[in-house]
Amino acid sequence: MGRRDELIATYAEDLKTKCGMVPDMALLEQVTIGCGPAIYDADASTVAATQAGELETVKNNFLVKKLGLGDGPHLMDAINAVIDTYGRSETNKYRAVVYYMLVKHFGKEAVYA
Repeated sequence: MGRRDELIATYAEDLKTKCGMVPDMALLEQVTIGCGPAIYDADASTVAATQAGELETVKNNFLVKKLGLGDGPHLMDAINAVIDTYGRSETNKYRAVVYYMLVKHFGKEAVYA
């Protein structure tokens, strides 16, 4: 099992235990691959949910640019809903898990097909 496979297994476990979701493993793998080398960097692999600038980056670079969603307050509402589901007190909110939940939230699985 390679490093990426180990990380995907970790992300799947977080989705099950912390978020109460049964992950679509094929989609989770595609979202993880889409994160690129960031998943291997300790800082970039997580989302700092307490930093407004970090949440703006998620909104602009992922939701608007990657998923092609129109900007608006509904995007930040969705990010906050995902953070709440993950658990605000959870120290490591993995970027791939947050992105996966956002893809599911907006029904944008086709972006990764």
